[in-house]
Amino acid sequence: MSAPTMTLYFNAASPFARKVMVMLHETAQLDRVELQTTVLTPVSPSAELNEDNPAGKLPALRLADGNVIHDSRVILDYLDHQHVGLPLIPREGSARWRRLTLASLADALLDAAVLIRYETALRPQEKHWDQWLDNQQQKIERSLHYFDSDAITELSTSFDVASISVAVALGYLDFRQPDLNWRSTYPRLSAWYLDVSQRPSMIATQPPV
Repeated sequence: MSAPTMTLYFNAASPFARKVMVMLHETAQLDRVELQTTVLTPVSPSAELNEDNPAGKLPALRLADGNVIHDSRVILDYLDHQHVGLPLIPREGSARWRRLTLASLADALLDAAVLIRYETALRPQEKHWDQWLDNQQQKIERSLHYFDSDAITELSTSFDVASISVAVALGYLDFRQPDLNWRSTYPRLSAWYLDVSQRPSMIATQPPV
């Protein structure tokens, strides 16, 4: 086994980092990457991370040539060009834009869920902005409804960038909003997730309890 040639800066609790980890497992590239756990909050940046990553984005991937790429979407696209199997992001045509759009919607769901987490975990309760929280939660519900009613057949065709993104988003809801009970409201999405959550890549990347 060769030594790792890249370094992934990540937090195991981050759903965006989990997407990258799932991609590494699915494309058999895990042994190419050194994993460096980086703990951040919105008010505690990392000087080391900011050196070549001015916005302090996580996850971030330092390549063999020293360059750093960041944002999970960019890292996923890079990694998908580095393996020899079938691409997990279609290279061209309408399939590419459709799968990336589904992945983008999953990211929007995650953005809303993470913002709710920040608001409720980092701000005193008396300063919570309830209307804003409700708006974020509505984004989550609309996204879940769309995946369940309009995209479930597409998600079931392959475990690619769209399916990875949606699966990780659902896992994050279980992690941070265990009382949401989305499964009873979205049964087709629930059945799909029950299947894909048992993939080795999903089991190996579960967030810490």
